[in-house]
Amino acid sequence: MIEQYGWSDTLRLAFEPHARAGHVPGRIVVQQREAHLVATAGGNLSARLSGRLRHEAREAGHPAAGDWVALSVKAGEDKATIHAVLPRRTAFVRRAADSVQTLQVIAANIDVVFVVTSMNADLNPRRLERFLAAAWQSGARPVVVLTKSDLCEQPESLAAEIATLAAGCPVLVVSARQDHGLGGLRDHIAPGETCVLIGSSGVGKSTLVNALLGEERMATQDIRAADAKGRHTTSHRQLVLLPGGGMILDTPGIREVGLVEADEGLSTVFDDIENLALNCRFRNCGHSSEPGCAVHAALDEGTLDAGRWAHFQKLSQELASSALMKSQVVHEVERRRLALLQKTYRTSKRDLRSL
Repeated sequence: MIEQYGWSDTLRLAFEPHARAGHVPGRIVVQQREAHLVATAGGNLSARLSGRLRHEAREAGHPAAGDWVALSVKAGEDKATIHAVLPRRTAFVRRAADSVQTLQVIAANIDVVFVVTSMNADLNPRRLERFLAAAWQSGARPVVVLTKSDLCEQPESLAAEIATLAAGCPVLVVSARQDHGLGGLRDHIAPGETCVLIGSSGVGKSTLVNALLGEERMATQDIRAADAKGRHTTSHRQLVLLPGGGMILDTPGIREVGLVEADEGLSTVFDDIENLALNCRFRNCGHSSEPGCAVHAALDEGTLDAGRWAHFQKLSQELASSALMKSQVVHEVERRRLALLQKTYRTSKRDLRSL
């Protein structure tokens, strides 16, 4: 059973130290707040973190859907304890909207990120750019999926517009209701590969999973008629096996993705702006009022969209601010560590003198 979820010789080699400790391997297929559902060679188990791993997770982050973990299992029980997480090949990560330090792994060990948005009034190019930057940074292959094409008068024309900001990744037009484009979607899910659906609530992620499964396994809801925005349906992250041998991970809708160390992803999504900047007269051009600025020339000529340029600046500033605050946090942690060492040293020295 575990081979169905992607267990391989490479993972078996990485797991050897844990095997010597008497642990068994498993993959998190349902991520929940307290206990995760983990697929193992002996079947699915409900697993909680060990006390040590729970403490370490405060710094390194909690295990996520798609993670391979080391478990201890008592004979005859369907419960287990997670003691370690194997190194991740790839991960889709976001920064929590209300925190610079708190990072959230949405999906681990993925091969394809389907960035899903619907072709209705809720389509937001700026949000799509942000999602794509995180997708490229994940290490997986991004694919843009435009759902509910039956609600759009000119879906192919809109898809062509989206393709101009998709940084060269495939753009698929899909309608689950009309069974349109699903074959193209399946073509991107190879046997043994893990895909994740990322997007806002109501864009049709769970509907896509049901269509690929050929059954109504995931709960779905209609979007709100008033503003075309979605309702939360999926409440947890769940990895499911597909008939073709691949796996797909459904996730709750997310309205915002705070970028985390996504310089490469940002450069990929905005490669047109990066290339323009190379043509500026001055190497350190700030793209404000400098003479010979290729970026401003493109803005004046209308070949660079002003909204796209503004969003690039916003995301660049966000990454710079995040990096600065992270550096300050690391510095403060190190300062406290050194202060604690000094205090321990003074205490031990005082105790020696009293002997």
